[in-house]
Amino acid sequence: MTQNNTGIFIALGANLSNPKDSFSQALAMMEKQNIAVERKSGLWQSPAWPPGSDAPDYLNAVIGVKYEGSPQALLATLHEIEAALGRVRTVRNAPRTLDLDILDFSGQIIDSADLILPHPRMLSRGFVLFPLEEIEPKWIDPVHRQSLSDHIARLPMADVDAMHRVGPL
Repeated sequence: MTQNNTGIFIALGANLSNPKDSFSQALAMMEKQNIAVERKSGLWQSPAWPPGSDAPDYLNAVIGVKYEGSPQALLATLHEIEAALGRVRTVRNAPRTLDLDILDFSGQIIDSADLILPHPRMLSRGFVLFPLEEIEPKWIDPVHRQSLSDHIARLPMADVDAMHRVGPL
């Protein structure tokens, strides 16, 4: 399978405050930072992690953007937007007002202290794979050279069954 990823994809997630409003504000802030949103998935609802936690369900989405800077500069801008919208980084998997993750940056493979691309956990997360499939069904994993449908087929059925598309972004 040939590598043909030319897009930049960002995952959005939130389960505190008003996630839809946070997403709208984040998209507006991205546009002001020369991150042009070209494609948007629908909103997907998924249970909080870890299973059994008392945290509210998450809303998730994936966007395709055009950006002229480096992956590192994009990450720094996304972290600024998260902070501006109330994100406080505490422990891993903690509930949050907004999470913005670069999933893929034009098929680049990066493994540095501050950035790993493609996103290291995206292939096991239905809340990333399903929205990505909506906007880029032919996406190919640049590391394993496998299709998005291959990765979706490997998801545990419990994860698949827990996913619900709840409307437009």
